[in-house]
Amino acid sequence: MKPASMLSLTESQHAELRRHLFPGDGLEASAILLCSRTPAPRVRFIVRDQIMVPHDACKRERDYLSWPGKAIAEAVSRAEADKLALVLTHSHPGGLFGFSDFDDRSDQVTIGSLLHGYGTCHATAIMTPVGAMAARWYGGDLAPHDFDAVSVVGHDLRWWWRDEAFKRRPLAFTSEATDELSRLSVCVIGVSGTGSPVAEQLARMGFGRVILIDHDRVEKKNLNRILNSTLEDAKSERHKVDMMSNAISLYRGDGVAVPLAASITERESVLLASQADILCSCVDTLDARHIADEIAASFCMPLFDVGVTIPTRKTAGGNRVIADVCGRIDYVQPGGATLRDRGVYSPESLREEYLRRAAPEAHAEEVNAGYLRGVREEAPSVIALNMRAASACVMELVARVYPFRHDPNERFARTQFSLAAGEEIYTAESQFKAQPNRKLGRGAAEPLLGLPSFRPAKRTKGVQA
Repeated sequence: MKPASMLSLTESQHAELRRHLFPGDGLEASAILLCSRTPAPRVRFIVRDQIMVPHDACKRERDYLSWPGKAIAEAVSRAEADKLALVLTHSHPGGLFGFSDFDDRSDQVTIGSLLHGYGTCHATAIMTPVGAMAARWYGGDLAPHDFDAVSVVGHDLRWWWRDEAFKRRPLAFTSEATDELSRLSVCVIGVSGTGSPVAEQLARMGFGRVILIDHDRVEKKNLNRILNSTLEDAKSERHKVDMMSNAISLYRGDGVAVPLAASITERESVLLASQADILCSCVDTLDARHIADEIAASFCMPLFDVGVTIPTRKTAGGNRVIADVCGRIDYVQPGGATLRDRGVYSPESLREEYLRRAAPEAHAEEVNAGYLRGVREEAPSVIALNMRAASACVMELVARVYPFRHDPNERFARTQFSLAAGEEIYTAESQFKAQPNRKLGRGAAEPLLGLPSFRPAKRTKGVQA
């Protein structure tokens, strides 16, 4: 499956753009979107900033718009430093979902001049009164290439497909929903206790491509909780992603599962994850969650993060007993509160985890010295708990794509369940405080994610004899 080409906006960007393009007078209006790109081979523009062209600076009619050259010059000036592409956008008050003959002629002149002076790829877009968008991009040959869809990522997930499929949003759990999911890609980071049932469900739901990223191999001790794993997999120390990919191919065919046996902390993994539309983090380390957080922000991707824990306590008699059996599902939208903002990890906890892994003696000394108070070790989980959490994670994804809850999705930014107490708690997005995020919409700019460790490897010159 070839990933769909897309123009992607956050929900807040889309709302701001719609307000400007439809001020209520029934006349066309214009704006310029400044966009980063995902790494090749996928064609995906990510809106980083927007310039709302003043209404009084344009010649505006119901079916005609004249662009001021000053606005485009300003956009180029703001885009040059980060090599951003421009998307010249205007409204269609009459509701035409597509480009008119006048739009075609105008693009050849305007985009042609723009490409002559700046950049190698730019685009144009239109919006209708209901907020639907269509877009197309141009390269050096000035031939128009339609984006397959325009996506908006917010409390809900929405796609406007260029062929006008699914114009009326499908109902959750229907074959029509499956048909739409077949056009989308999802990336599962971590294919173990929770990741394997998450990947299994997503593949059977019909996603067109399921990217699997995990560096680990199957061991005998994993067989009690990793779906599809076998004794033979453990004996041969098969990579978990290869095991899962083979299982998916048996019921979905070849090419759906895309395995990568590598850590998410490696450059190759970030590049592959960037090709997806949706990100699922099913990891058990904080540094992996940190990288998933950064990928979601940089590439304007919705992130579903799932975790389970079985804390224990000592009784007065000195016996250790189960204190709780619980899970957590966080939905993170670009521009919203990140996992770090929500306290899932912090600079201190990342450092503690690094010490525990790389320098256990130093870690023990700091624990003994009292520098790491309150650090909670996660107890091993079992398949029943993993399946419960994995199902909740996938159901959260379904609810975002095809809303079915009685309450709006804004109220479900985090779900926590306690099986010991028989409780389920929900936290609204508004209850988290989102900090300014300089990584938002960064795209493929080097170094990836703004982290020096993801710089491309330097090529060494060959030595001639």
